Amino acid sequence: MSLVRPKLKGTYRAADLAKVTSGRHIRVAGIVTCRQRPGTASGVTFVTLEDETGNTNVMVWRDLAEKERIQLLSSRLMIVHGKLEHQGPVTHLMAEHLENASHLLAGLNVGSRDFH
Repeated sequence: MSLVRPKLKGTYRAADLAKVTSGRHIRVAGIVTCRQRPGTASGVTFVTLEDETGNTNVMVWRDLAEKERIQLLSSRLMIVHGKLEHQGPVTHLMAEHLENASHLLAGLNVGSRDFH
């Protein structure tokens, strides 16, 4: 993420979210590491984004998931616009808009190096 961070101006890093006031509308960006829609979650899809500082928990309500299904399911790098909520030690971003930013990963040479 640090390689593409300069292209993600205006987005918060996971480590900075604790300092952001609950209820603020912000943008975060990260590599999608998990998508879950448990049957007991009333249609909510949980997305985990990882950046160079940690993880961000994102909640996507059913209506948004249906409206922005392609972005939700195909993004490897996602920008999420939403409302930040702190509930005790847990922080979630309640998604309002999803952006597929996977194109920013194109051309990055991040493969493992062969050391001899």
